[in-house]
Amino acid sequence: MSDYSARLGLYIGGEWRGTEGREAQAVHDPATGAVLGRLPLATTADLDDALAAAERGFRTWRATPAAERAAVLDRAAALVRERAAELARIATLEQGKIAAEAKTEPGYAVTLLEWHAAEAQRIYGRVLERPTGTRSLVLQQPIGPVAAFCAWNFPIVNVVRKIAPALAAGCSVILKPSEETPGSAVEIFRILEEAGLPGDVAQCVFGVPDTVSRHLLASPVTRKLSFTGSVPVGKHLARLAADTMMKTTMELGGHGPVIVFDDCDLDRTIELLVGHKFRNAGQVCVAPTRFHVQAGIYDRFAKAFAERAQAIRTGSGLAADSQMGPLANPRRVSAMEQMIADAEAQGARLLAGGARTGDPAANFFQPTVVADVPMAAKVMSEEPFGPIALLHPFETEEEAIAEANRLPYGLGAYAFTENGRRQNRIADAIEAGMVAINGVRLSWADAPFGGWKDSGFGSEDGPEGVAAHLVTKAVHVS
Repeated sequence: MSDYSARLGLYIGGEWRGTEGREAQAVHDPATGAVLGRLPLATTADLDDALAAAERGFRTWRATPAAERAAVLDRAAALVRERAAELARIATLEQGKIAAEAKTEPGYAVTLLEWHAAEAQRIYGRVLERPTGTRSLVLQQPIGPVAAFCAWNFPIVNVVRKIAPALAAGCSVILKPSEETPGSAVEIFRILEEAGLPGDVAQCVFGVPDTVSRHLLASPVTRKLSFTGSVPVGKHLARLAADTMMKTTMELGGHGPVIVFDDCDLDRTIELLVGHKFRNAGQVCVAPTRFHVQAGIYDRFAKAFAERAQAIRTGSGLAADSQMGPLANPRRVSAMEQMIADAEAQGARLLAGGARTGDPAANFFQPTVVADVPMAAKVMSEEPFGPIALLHPFETEEEAIAEANRLPYGLGAYAFTENGRRQNRIADAIEAGMVAINGVRLSWADAPFGGWKDSGFGSEDGPEGVAAHLVTKAVHVS
């Protein structure tokens, strides 16, 4: 993959920087273990240059009329649409997801770019009239340069989700994508460059994560932190950000509860949930994970769910007949093995999967269904972030709600019932930032995306996502 490797680089101040004079890190294909390319890692001087560029870029971009900012985002959207097939191929190559799933990423990225282009022109303040003749203006202004860090599981969408609201608000941005899936991010930055974004406005850097984050967050240039990733890393970054009272948006891990009542449309429910559970090999922050199924239908649900999981074909994401690709890295495979072994030792029943499969050099793991999982099992409290479905019966609605809210996570949650009053009660009682009832989709460009409790705070997408990049100023004129 010489073309892939040749395009990798850092983007700082409108210039691309390669491996010369820098340490480099191998990027692997998770379906084969092969090296795709060498990624340059930013030096301290590179990070200082990125901060200086972001500071210059902010002065330029905040003064750029909203219509012009919107035009850049719209041009970028058009280029993403034009190059969707190649972007999807790169995402599959470096992340492992099947082609059908990878193809949805450019499409959603286009939606995000176009929606934020329009929202850039909907940043309103207000005027307050005073009886004494004083007029008060409430202004919404861009907060400043943003340090953004994103995960590897959606290498196109995660990047756009960080960049689009920052640019719409008038902020500059320094993005550190995942070093495991850099090619997708690089292509998005090349598109932004071609779309006419001034070079100082957006920077793309890679490096040792803790080194990069400490350097960027310690700088007085950085005014906002936006992070998507694990709960422990999010808490670490929040502590660093606190030293400068930096505004933060945190989209952290989850442990998605699913409550399935005995009055649901069972066949449709199982079909939806199997597809959503094993999407991207379960490596989704809002993936349904803990399936709490009412006792009267529990056995039927478990049998049908396991049969469908066993029928899923695993293989390279580039193969036309693959229905689930590999895990993104060997760490996830080890984590799956350890969690399943612990659950079985605690008395859980393995109904499907449970083991590594395919070439030992690759990261394939079977779609796995585990029934009657005791609460003491590690996987019932720690996010598996992989293709493991955990089944547990319940008797009453109150019991199900209590179990759904038991953990300190509150990102995505799901419920299936045909009872309208129960739907309202569940939607009100579940402690999560997003709840889907009789469906599985939680992400829409115009709706807030984010969690409660340990799953983070603040929102991405929707007007709330742009507002997270703004500060409020009151001006009183006599």
